[in-house]
Amino acid sequence: MQAAIINPFLEATVSVLKTMASVDVQPGQPFIKKSTISRGDISGVVGMTGGAEGSLSLTFTKECICHIIGRMFGETFNEITDEVKDAVGELTNMISGDARRRLEADGVLLAGAIPSVICGPGHEIRHVTKQPIISIPFLTGNGDFTIEICLK
Repeated sequence: MQAAIINPFLEATVSVLKTMASVDVQPGQPFIKKSTISRGDISGVVGMTGGAEGSLSLTFTKECICHIIGRMFGETFNEITDEVKDAVGELTNMISGDARRRLEADGVLLAGAIPSVICGPGHEIRHVTKQPIISIPFLTGNGDFTIEICLK
């Protein structure tokens, strides 16, 4: 997968979390994920079609997502509640939408489906295609999260 496809997802992730939650995030070293097991406690997954086909997932540790959603809502969250689950779906939608907007500027048109949210330690994420899964860890001051991009 080319950097021209990956970079809009990285930029969208940084931008959305800064804008919506005032949270600064630092991307780590990308790697090819070989497993379907998540690296966190809750994930948002969205399928995409059009100029490419595949999916995007965002997986957060409980500590990380409670901090991010707390910053978004001005409240304290210590557990993954229904409100947190809904917010993960919306964050996934916003990041996917921002990345798709950035890709459209480069001539790649993608449509996104409605995000699904999966939670629980060690949950499984099955991407739409069998292409390699590009996994990018992100660090925050309050835990970490990972985005996965799997497009063909």
